[in-house]
This record gives sequence, structure tokens and C-alpha cells, in this order.
Amino acid sequence: MFGGRNKKREKIKLSKGSLKKALRIFQFIKPYKSMYLLGLLFLILSSFASLVFPMFIGEMVDASKSSMDRINEIALYLFGLFTLQAVFSYFRIVLFVQVTEKFLAKLRQATYERLIRLPMTFFGQRRVGELNSRIASDISLLQETFTTTSAEFLRQIIIVLGGTILLGFTSIKLAAFMLSIFPVIIVVAVVIGRKLRAYSKTVQEHIADSNTIVEETLQGISNVKAFANEIFESLRYQKKTEEIVIYAIKGGKLRATFASFIILGIFGAIAAVIWYGARLIHQGDMSMGDLTSFLMLTIFIGASIGSIADLYAQIQKAIGATEKLMEILDETPEEHTEGELKHHIQGSIEFKNLCFHYPNRVDVEVLKDINLNIRKGQQVALVGASGAGKSTITQLLMRFYQNHTGELQIDGKDITQLPLTDLRKQIAIVPQDILLFGGSIKENIAYGKPEASEEEIQKAAEQANAHEFISEFPEAYDTLVGDRGIQLSGGQRQRIAIARALLKNPKILILDEATSALDSESEQLVQEALDKLMVGRTSLVIAHRLATVRKADHIFVLEKGQIVESGTHEELSNLEQGTYKKLSELQFQG
Repeated sequence: MFGGRNKKREKIKLSKGSLKKALRIFQFIKPYKSMYLLGLLFLILSSFASLVFPMFIGEMVDASKSSMDRINEIALYLFGLFTLQAVFSYFRIVLFVQVTEKFLAKLRQATYERLIRLPMTFFGQRRVGELNSRIASDISLLQETFTTTSAEFLRQIIIVLGGTILLGFTSIKLAAFMLSIFPVIIVVAVVIGRKLRAYSKTVQEHIADSNTIVEETLQGISNVKAFANEIFESLRYQKKTEEIVIYAIKGGKLRATFASFIILGIFGAIAAVIWYGARLIHQGDMSMGDLTSFLMLTIFIGASIGSIADLYAQIQKAIGATEKLMEILDETPEEHTEGELKHHIQGSIEFKNLCFHYPNRVDVEVLKDINLNIRKGQQVALVGASGAGKSTITQLLMRFYQNHTGELQIDGKDITQLPLTDLRKQIAIVPQDILLFGGSIKENIAYGKPEASEEEIQKAAEQANAHEFISEFPEAYDTLVGDRGIQLSGGQRQRIAIARALLKNPKILILDEATSALDSESEQLVQEALDKLMVGRTSLVIAHRLATVRKADHIFVLEKGQIVESGTHEELSNLEQGTYKKLSELQFQG
């Protein structure tokens, strides 16, 4: 209810380290280096063409006193100059766009590939939205920077430096006079402009906060009315909108000051330059054409200086975005291998005195001295209350986390000695909350074996009790499941997941509460499919509902990260004061 607090963006400060890290982005431009350098050449030529323009205008003004032929000649030169500038600008933009799009595609691919190969410890410490922002927002920011911003920034720098030099050649006296006035005005304008942007940003943040209050209140209107808090919410919104008024008025006064300063300072300075230039013309130290060229160059330089501040701010943001992307690329990925399996597992599993805590919760030991021995092809159940450590055991088995103490062996071999890709390719998991990708049913089943034929896919669906309902859809296996499988019921999604696992043909199967969220009819169909899936495979079944694990070869009862009981359903049911017996009685009596 009281969300919407002001979240200020961290101000990006350029340092030697951040700049060095950001410059590594150019490794992705290397394949297109010659094209990029050619684009820079066209940029420089285009910038110089802009600087030559005022000189020709000055020549034309002076030629007005001589002959018409000279005026026409200069006009032709100007037309040729504009043509060249148009050609230079065209090729500069085309080359920069080509380089930018190609190198950003490579950067997107490299970032995404590195991202999906990072260990689960990395994802446990970051939000999905933040990571998605790296690929979406940050790279889009780089796109704008490399296509437009960096080129414009360099162009304005060339105009400022080149224009200043040309001012000196045009009239050293007038240039010295101008440089004694304009820098002071520009500095004051930049300072006021920065404060004005800060006020504007503050107003926008307060407006966003006020909108959040409206959104939250309307979403929770039933709570507002239930607690009779209409007056409280009105006062909260009133306070926020009054804050907007205060900052907006301050910003308005500053804006008025800025406008007055521009009128007085800039136009006054231009008038002073014209006055001093007129004196120089009267003294014979410069011509009218030189004064015209000088004034046009001054306007060009002033406009360039005015835009440099904003362009620099955008480049700062791009450097910050690049630094964050480099942080992802600097992360150490998991070691994956391509091609056929090099190590085939049989399916026996053993935990010896295993202890574990999550990397971001070092003070909480999730598993304590776990000892498990599961034979090849055995069906084992892990039961216990939420938070007992059941799912953590399966995550360690998948090598999502590796910072455990003690031993975890498969077929008598330490799990860290097995090729990671080979291990995961031979383990399948059917969770409670099934995530289907937004493609077709066929594509989702084939996710377990991308190269599978249509016959293999259909056979897996038949074994999973899914073929019948799939066939009823007009597009059968080509039916789109929608975002996260929203077009299908829970039971249908579960059976697709089972078909996916069947197609994978794993040696070890993990069932994590696979039927707990289903109705009776769906549960029966899914349970039949699971029974077929478990045949001949080492199976770990995690369950709260003990009715689903009665047939297990062995049951381990976990409590607060420790195994407190183990045995068959009959053995555990006969333990007086046993945890399993208590859980069983509570469920079956209920």
C-alpha cells in the first residue's frame, strides 16, 4: 500500500576503471573495424564541410561589392559543398547503422549465451527484471549511442575546435574579444540549465509517486473502504500533489531566470561582438564578409557547446550500461559440452554426511549431515514439511549448487567429476508448477529431445496419457500453448511435462509435488503416466500427500534439514511417536 517510494537512479561517474571496462565493448566492433573507420572519415569530412559553409557566405557578402560572376561562382561552390555534405552524411549514417546493428547483434548473442550458462548462484542473487533490462534497455541505449549520439558528440567537438581556429584566422582581435565574453555566459547557462533539469526531474518523480498512490488506492479500493480510510488516502494524495506545486513553482522561477539570462546574456553578447566588429570594419581591420563568417561560426560553436552537455550525459549513461553488460560477460559460466554423451550414468545415488547452505544465506544451514543411499532403479520418496530441505536435495543432484560439504556420488563417482552437460541430460524433473514455453505442444514435448521425430513425440505423448486430449485440438500437436502454457489446464500441462521427460529417457527422475495441484480426475491420469515414467529408472519423489508415496521402495522423512526417519511405508507407519506416522494420521484422518 505504501509502495511507490522515490527510487533515484544511481548517478554514473566516469572513472578510469569504468571507462577501461566500457571500452572493452569495442572487441565486438573489431570484425567491422574498417567499416567503422570509414564511417568516422565521412563524419569528419561532413563536419569540416559545415565549417566551410560560413566562410563561403562571408566571401559572397564581400563579392556583392565586386561582380555578379563572382557571386554566381561562390553560389556554385556552395551547391557543390551541400552536395558533398549530403553524400558524406548519407554514407556516415548508413555505415554507422550497419556497424552498430551487426555488432549489437553479436553483443546480444554473447550476453544471452553467457547469461544462460551462468550457475544458479548467480540467478539467486539477481532479479529477472534486472537481467532482462541488461539485454533489452542497456543494449538499446548502446544502439542509440553508437548510431547517433557518439557521432554527434564527435561532430560537435570538431565544430567547436575547428570553428574556434577559423575564428582566429578570420579576426584574431574579434576572436579574443568574443572569448572574453562567451565562456562566462556559457558556464552560467550550463549551471542554470543543470539546476533546471534537476527541478524538472524532481517534479516528474513526485508526479510518478502521486500516480502510484492513485494506482495502489484504486487496486486496493475494497481495503480502503473496509478500513474507512478514504480521508487518509485523500490527505496522502493531497500532500504529494502540494509537493509537486512547490517544486514546479521553484522550477518555473528558475526557468524564467534562465530565459531572461539568455535574452540579456546571449543576445547582448552577440550585439557586443557586432559592435566591436563594426568598429574593426570602420578601422579597416576586417571586411563585412569576415564579420558575417565570424558571426555564423560563433552561432555554430554556441549551438554545438549547448548540445555537448546533453550528448555527454547520454554517453555517460551508455558507459554505465556497457559496464553492467561487461559484468555479466565477466562472470564465470558453467562448463558445458556439445555433442553426444561421453559419460553414461547408471542411476545409483549416495549422499555422505552432506551439509549445505545457500550462498546468499550463509548463516542458515539448509541440509545437515544428510546420508542417503539409493540403488539403481529404486523408487525413493522424500517427505516432510515445507522448508525441510527436500527440493534442495534435488537441486544439488542437478548441480545447481556446488558449495556443499561432505560427498555426493553417482555410481560411486563424485558428482563434480562428471561432465555437467552429460549429468543433466540424464536427469529429468517434473515439477509442481509446469513452465511451458510459448510455442506449440510439439515443440514443448520435443524440448526433452530437440532432434526427436514426430513418431517419437507422439509415442511419448501416448505414454503420458496426453495424446487423446492433444488430438481433440483442431491443430493437434501444432496447437499453441500460449504464454507459460496458459491455454492448457493444470493436468494437461503436467502430462505434456511427463511426455517431455519420457522423450528425454532419463536415468534419474525427479518428481517434485507433481500431482499436488490437480483435481482427482487429472491426478489419476497423471499418476498413471508417472507410474509408466518411473519404470526402470531411479526415481526421487517429493511429496506432501503421503498417499502418493505408499508404494515407494524407501521413504526418507526430513525435518529442519535432517533425515529423522527412513524405511518403507509399513515400517514408518508402525513407529510409535514417529514423524511420518503423525503426518500420515493427520492427512488420512482429514
